[in-house]
Amino acid sequence: MKWVKLTLKTVTDAVELISDMLIELGIEGIEIKDNVPITEREKKELFIDILPELDTNNKEAFISFYLNEQDNTDEVIHSVKEGLKELSQFVDTGSGDIEISVTEDTDWINNWKAYFKPFRLEDNIVIKPTWEELTDKKEGDIVIELDPGTAFGTGAHETTKLCILALKKYLTPDMEVLDVGSGSGILSIIASKLGAKKVLGTDIDPHAVEASRENVEVNKISEDKVTFFSGDIISDDVLKETVGFQKYDIAVANILADIIIPLSGKIGVHLKPGGLFISSGIINTKKEQVLSAVIANGFEVIAVEEMGDWVSVIAKK
Repeated sequence: MKWVKLTLKTVTDAVELISDMLIELGIEGIEIKDNVPITEREKKELFIDILPELDTNNKEAFISFYLNEQDNTDEVIHSVKEGLKELSQFVDTGSGDIEISVTEDTDWINNWKAYFKPFRLEDNIVIKPTWEELTDKKEGDIVIELDPGTAFGTGAHETTKLCILALKKYLTPDMEVLDVGSGSGILSIIASKLGAKKVLGTDIDPHAVEASRENVEVNKISEDKVTFFSGDIISDDVLKETVGFQKYDIAVANILADIIIPLSGKIGVHLKPGGLFISSGIINTKKEQVLSAVIANGFEVIAVEEMGDWVSVIAKK
C-alpha cells in the first residue's frame, strides 16, 4: 500500500499549536523535525548519551503526517491551510508551504533484519540471527541464536563486546550473574553458555524482557537457569527484593554513563563480598565521572578497558 506524505514547513514556536490543529482534523502519527534540544529528563528517559549538535538559532520546523491513497488529499490540504490561516492571527506560522511525496507501506521495524548476518564476535563466540543459516561453525564454537526485536543488543557494538570479553575473563563455572539492562538478553545468554550457575536479568522495558525470554527459549536454556524481570533496579524496592541481596558473583550493566553513575551506589547490595561490577556503555568523555562514582561507592577498580570511543570499568566490591 502507498501512503501520501505531507510535510508542512513552519517555525518552532508554532509547532505545538499546529500539532493540536492537525489532531483536531483527525490526523494521527505526527512527525516533528526541528532544532530544539531535548531536556535532561528526556535524555535520561530515552537513554541517550550522545546527541547531534543542533543549530538552535535556526527556528525552522517541519511537521510531517501521512494519508492513505483513499483519503482526499486536496480536501485535507485545504483544511490545513484554513487552520493555518486562523492560527496566524495569534502566532507566526512560518511559510505554511506543504510538500507532497509518496512512500511505500514497508515493514520499517523488520527491514533492518536484511543487514543483520551471522558474525564471529570473539574467537569462539558466534552471533546468529534466528532467521539466518550458519555455514562456518567450528568445533568449540558457542553459538548465540538472537532476535533482538525492538530491544538493544545484537553484540556488534563495542560496548557489548567489552562486556563479553570481561565475562570471558572473569566468569567461572557455578557463578551467579546479575544482568542489569538486559536488552535482548545477549549478555545473560552468553554468561549462561560460559558456565554461569544462574543468571537473572532486569530491564525497564517490558518489551525487552519479552524479547529476552524468547531468545533464551530459542537457545534452549531452561528458565531455572536464566530468568528476567521488568523494572528499575535503582528505584523499585519490590524488584530489589526479588533480585535478592549479596548473592551475585558478577553484576554486568551495559547501559550508559548517566545510569551507571547512580547504579554504582545501589548495585553493591546485590553482590557478594568480593563480587565484580562490570559496567560498559560509557562514552570516553565520561570515563572519569564513572570512575569517581564507582570508587566513591566503595568499589575497587581493577581494570579499565577501551574500544573505540567506549569504555568498560571492572570493579570489585
